[in-house]
Amino acid sequence: MYDTLIIGAGMSGLAAGIRLAHFGQRVAILERHNTIGGLNSFYRLRGRNYDVGLHALTNITPKGTRRGPLARLLRQLRFSRDDFDISPQNGSQIVFPGARLAFSNELDLLRSEVTRQFPEQADRFDTMVSQIVDYDDLTDEHQQLSAREVVSQYLTEPLLVEMLFCPLMFYGSAREHDMDWGQFCIMFRSIFLEGLGRPYAGVRLILKLLVKKFRGLGGELKLRAGVQRIVTEGSQVVGVELEGGEQLEAHRILSSAGWCETMRLCDHGQPVSSRASGQLSFCEAIATLDVPPSQLDYHETITFFNDSPDFHWEKPSGSNNETMCDTRSGVICSPDNFGYEKPLGDEGTMRVTVLADQTRWLALSEEDYRLQKLRWWDRIAASAVRFVPDFRSRVIDTDMFTPGTIVRYTGHENGAVYGAPEKQLDGKTDLDNLFICGTDQGFVGIVGAIMSGISMANMHCLRDEI
Repeated sequence: MYDTLIIGAGMSGLAAGIRLAHFGQRVAILERHNTIGGLNSFYRLRGRNYDVGLHALTNITPKGTRRGPLARLLRQLRFSRDDFDISPQNGSQIVFPGARLAFSNELDLLRSEVTRQFPEQADRFDTMVSQIVDYDDLTDEHQQLSAREVVSQYLTEPLLVEMLFCPLMFYGSAREHDMDWGQFCIMFRSIFLEGLGRPYAGVRLILKLLVKKFRGLGGELKLRAGVQRIVTEGSQVVGVELEGGEQLEAHRILSSAGWCETMRLCDHGQPVSSRASGQLSFCEAIATLDVPPSQLDYHETITFFNDSPDFHWEKPSGSNNETMCDTRSGVICSPDNFGYEKPLGDEGTMRVTVLADQTRWLALSEEDYRLQKLRWWDRIAASAVRFVPDFRSRVIDTDMFTPGTIVRYTGHENGAVYGAPEKQLDGKTDLDNLFICGTDQGFVGIVGAIMSGISMANMHCLRDEI
């Protein structure tokens, strides 16, 4: 009998497992794949290492800071800042037609850029920032507020509004066209007030540290252990049946599989949910270059781009393969362009992420899928080089992930990167001892996912210990 079973060995599941194991619980993490991390994972292809998911860690406050999500997770999981070897971004930018906002891990740069580009909005911007600083993390009240409506009460320049929404939506909005005000505040703080960074060794370092800590505390990590069903008795879960037929009993279950995905596993016969599944998915074109991007005179860490004054945050739609991706906007990230003490190597990497129509991608035959990946890699790269130096002549290797990749490694319906639009902030379900953590609980990004696992473990699994 386990104290807690955790479904999914992503960031939130691993963090929850560590937290529970610290208090002597018998806990097992069940992962359907033969690797860990979910979408935030890594792989090796043709002799090169690739990160999946991670562009940058958010919430990177300066070393020694004792407040904020990063400081809290280090305390709760008993790591030191040095364990993660985090280097800050060089600096990033938001580029729209006729307007550019540079930003870094110091708010003063963004503030000066807003003043330069939109001088009449400077005081309004400062007023909005002061309100964001005072927000209370996610609350039901803030979840129900439209961020666009709230922001429009502060800022009266539509182009500035669109430019600020672009990075925040790309890095954390499961809702089309808009964001919840609480999520807007969290993302604004995590990107603009705290900042971006990356471990020198990428996401593999974070995952290896989490797994080592979990196993060192006696936790069990079971790979290739997909859950076939969650076994219930009345209003309680009593365990799981794995896809291989093995049954495991537990006092409680914490699932990072997603709200709808988790409820479908339950055998208590209740309707899954009236909640809509997420509709926002990505394609990402990855280019390995024969030189670091700095040798092409590109030094920004991340470029968020949009080719018109209006930013469209919605699932691409259409009746043919011409609309499988939306290349009007996107995110260009170079893992090389962080403040490392030494370069990553002689080669370089450019990653370009755009919105994708998961319906069309998931309907392709295997042969068409391969062809469309080649075709859209070219189109995505062509879109990116409108905003950064043209790197295509220096490409020596490529790869690409699609909504199909996301479905395969996360199980999220529709390949929805940020899960369902409606979040379950308290992690509770209609079963007394089944709880949700991860994307559909409400926190996104790597730091957010880790904090979700910690907070749900504390709230629901450790009430008698802490």
